[in-house]
Amino acid sequence: MRVVVDAFGGDNAPKEIVIGAANASIQYKTEITLTGNKTEIEQIINDNKLNFFGELIIVDTDDVISMHDDPTTILKAHSNSSMALAFKELCESRADAFVSAGSTGAIVVGGTLIVKRIKGIKRPALGGLIPSPDGHYMLMDMGANAECRPEMLAQFGIMASVYLEKVEGIHNPKIGLLNIGVEDTKGDELRVEAYKLLQETPINFVGNIESREMPKGVCDAVIADGYTGNIALKLIEGTSITLFKMVKKALYKNLLNKIAALILKKDLYALKSMMDSSEVGGAPLLGVSKPVIKAHGSSDAKAIKNAIRQAIAFTEKNVIATISENLNKSE
Repeated sequence: MRVVVDAFGGDNAPKEIVIGAANASIQYKTEITLTGNKTEIEQIINDNKLNFFGELIIVDTDDVISMHDDPTTILKAHSNSSMALAFKELCESRADAFVSAGSTGAIVVGGTLIVKRIKGIKRPALGGLIPSPDGHYMLMDMGANAECRPEMLAQFGIMASVYLEKVEGIHNPKIGLLNIGVEDTKGDELRVEAYKLLQETPINFVGNIESREMPKGVCDAVIADGYTGNIALKLIEGTSITLFKMVKKALYKNLLNKIAALILKKDLYALKSMMDSSEVGGAPLLGVSKPVIKAHGSSDAKAIKNAIRQAIAFTEKNVIATISENLNKSE
């Protein structure tokens, strides 16, 4: 298997990306293609004495699409960027899966218009895993589609269910719809109509989920339009960061608390690790015809390694073919 990695996408590119790709290559015995400035990539490899499994391929380019560029420039003005060339490697079957920590918008545009959608899919969506007391749950869509139609949310439910069963090994995952109440009549027209369509899909739809229930892990996937999902995601991230700061402040308040902190140190680090997004790796762009993983923009080497692990599982578990099968069952 070969995974193509956009070496210049993300806040910590290229060093952390290249190191993470090398670590994943050795640990998971997968071949890697890196796109970006060849001289810089080779310098990082030499400076850090990195090794790769099999043949390392570097696709040379000096062009990078930034977080501030219009996402559609990946099609023309930045068609020779590290991300665009990575998509080309994927589309022309020189790689089996794609990973980038670059611009979310550009990845969605590239996935939709370069890689292309699965037949019948209205819009691809980003499904990210968020920590819960008993593991993780998926939030989908996390921001790929600000505006959605009911049938799109129904398809998001199907895709999330397939991914969780195939990649995460969750049997018959529970799928909920993010809403302002649990009754089937709650919410705006989008939510009411989406509820009806989700009931007709071949998935384990458990009804509406209120936002306060999300962190409890009451279902395996929470379905939302991208606008609502992105707000929910950032609120969860911000709350987690703030909570850890408040706990730290309380533990350093006085000598007795500091002693308690030493006793709890191991458990506190375990909790922090559970909430660490780098453990997850990235979010799959579900609905496109080949495996695409969007890593967090601030990904370090550990996060990139785990994003590549996700990409490998995505490919090996034949997720895309299963989504197509389930989509046909719902029609």
